[in-house]
Amino acid sequence: MLPVPRDEAWMQIVAREMNLSETAFLVKQRDGFDLRWFTPTVEVALCGHATLASAHTLWETGTLAAGEQARFHTKSGLLTAEQKSEWIELNFPITPDQPATAPPGLLEALGVTPTYAGKTKFDYIIEAESEKIVRELQPDFGKLGELGVRGVMVTSRASSPGYDFVSRFFAPGSGIDEDPVTGSAHCCLAPYWSKKLGKDEMVAYQASKRGGTLRVRVAGDRVFLSGRAVTVLRGELADSI
Repeated sequence: MLPVPRDEAWMQIVAREMNLSETAFLVKQRDGFDLRWFTPTVEVALCGHATLASAHTLWETGTLAAGEQARFHTKSGLLTAEQKSEWIELNFPITPDQPATAPPGLLEALGVTPTYAGKTKFDYIIEAESEKIVRELQPDFGKLGELGVRGVMVTSRASSPGYDFVSRFFAPGSGIDEDPVTGSAHCCLAPYWSKKLGKDEMVAYQASKRGGTLRVRVAGDRVFLSGRAVTVLRGELADSI
């Protein structure tokens, strides 16, 4: 958490140095926290896993009392997080998709034949025929990075027991070849699969190399995303960076 606000250039330098999918920056405000997210190359308007990690850190350090709601002021409006036993539930805006033609080269770079193609205000969504296809994708990241799109999610109905749908998320144009777990993508995937499956509550699996399970719940124009967090590293950032 930043003791004082820093400018965008400084935050981008730190994010590049961290070299993670997203680095989150928090500044305390009277009614919550300002929150911004940066990949190693760009600022993004919405990020799930870095928001979940931010809330986890606030509770773990005692900055927020256990059970107290975390409130974040972001480029996507007010986002909140609540402790739900071992899970953290995020309240995010739905990001609906519309049918769209994939840009030239996208499907070839992914190596997939879609059963559906669409686009949100952020990313493309591609539905594949099976979970096996999603898991075995080996995209050409160099070609993907040349297409000028923020990211692309590839998804299918799940065949693995206990899950409703699976996905992967690729964003080499934003400095991330493959994101481990992508909350912002599920702001589209949750309502997309809710309509197809006829259910408002689902369990999703993001089949990256690291992998991650999400509980998702659609309610009106909001989607509730639940995940778990664990602290693996603590450190101190030098002022000289």
